[in-house]
Amino acid sequence: MSNRPLSGRRRVALALSALLGGTALVAVPLSAPAAAAGGLAVQYRTSASGATADQSEPWFKVRNTGSAAVQLSQVKIRYYFKADSASATYRFACSWAVKGCANVTGTFGTLAHPTGTADRYLEIGFTSTAGSLAPGADTGDMQLRFYQSSWQPLNQADDYSFNGAQTSYADWNKVTAQLAGASVWGTAPEGNDPTDPTDPTDPTDPPGGGQALFDDFSYSSYTDPAISAHGWNVRSNSGGPGVPGATWDPSKVTFPTVSGNKVMNLETSTAGTGESTRQTEVLTKSMKFKNGTYAARVKFADAPKSGPDGDHLVQTFFTINDLKAPMADDYAEYDFEYLPNGGWGEPNDILYTTSWETYNPDPWQAVNQHTESRQSYAGWHDLVLTIDSGSIKYYVDGQLFGTHDAQYLPERPMSINFNQWLIDLAGQTSTTARAYDEQVDYVLHVKDQVLTPAQVSSKVAAYRSAGTAFVDEVPAP
Repeated sequence: MSNRPLSGRRRVALALSALLGGTALVAVPLSAPAAAAGGLAVQYRTSASGATADQSEPWFKVRNTGSAAVQLSQVKIRYYFKADSASATYRFACSWAVKGCANVTGTFGTLAHPTGTADRYLEIGFTSTAGSLAPGADTGDMQLRFYQSSWQPLNQADDYSFNGAQTSYADWNKVTAQLAGASVWGTAPEGNDPTDPTDPTDPTDPPGGGQALFDDFSYSSYTDPAISAHGWNVRSNSGGPGVPGATWDPSKVTFPTVSGNKVMNLETSTAGTGESTRQTEVLTKSMKFKNGTYAARVKFADAPKSGPDGDHLVQTFFTINDLKAPMADDYAEYDFEYLPNGGWGEPNDILYTTSWETYNPDPWQAVNQHTESRQSYAGWHDLVLTIDSGSIKYYVDGQLFGTHDAQYLPERPMSINFNQWLIDLAGQTSTTARAYDEQVDYVLHVKDQVLTPAQVSSKVAAYRSAGTAFVDEVPAP
């Protein structure tokens, strides 16, 4: 990442827009072969019985009422509800399931014919590894939940499939079930038979492949040999960006346990001089990442963990390749950059997302597009970047933060990076030592596949449910 003054940026102001619905990668029509011998029954109970709730908690059991075994990958269940607003977006989660949460998928969709009690649905499906149900057997508990991406309360009282009085499992015909594309259980809201084409808005199990990199950062220390084996470099070489004379100190990258979960901690410290400044960076050794989805859960900090505040700090998650020559047109960089104390001419906290076409370091000239938000982002945030053949999109906590133009799409693959560094020492001139932390929960990349934030959450949850701390399927370029 280049050390560049904000005045060198070509500002392209974009309105901050809300995510009105997830992006469906593919709409796959259901085939409709003859139903298998027999059928299904769905039992339902709620674990959140109030008319309003922080999240809806429909729990299910699916029972095979037929005379032949049923492959769960051919089963779909729909729970119908009324959105809390036209722009509301939702996230699905599985808290626990006898079949394993990694084998349960959740997909939000929009009904073709809205009614007074339903205009959306949550469709539950199963992966191919979920197995089968023998005649008379059921899936056991599926303790599911969904909530607004904004974490605003839900109104369940006007939801078609909700029954606040049903707190123990019982058959419930206001959810529907399909087997191999044929409706075999329940009654849908009028005019919305589940075999009718609908508009899927937020799939969490996208069709097709997509090689992935996932890392939960479950390492012992920066010297853990697994870090290098997994393709990461903990930086120790000199150079920019940052304060002249600063050291990139690998020992300041640690892996503490926070609330029972390992995280990567990047500590940056200074006592007001270049020689006393320690900066941190972790990056992939390979530049093999290009189009697709990038995601990380990152904790930004507005204040130091010790010492006086005020330094012009940059906390980041970004992708980048090397600038082969000034203004080279095959350069690419896509940044989340949080400045908790301002800098680059800004007086206070600000979050930038920036898409780079190229730049000239001297004299400074930049070709980029960026979106900014002047507010505090202290705390944990879900950051998602998607790159396809038409645009670059940035999401923060499930909401669309900025869309950047096709002229900034990458020509060459990139690395994935996290760093924390000081722009200068002008923000706090004290010689008292101080230290700042940036923390990272996980990183995910899915090659050549655009995932919605909800899909990202589902994919990460599936890895964790399966006990997968690291996977790298992305081929070398």
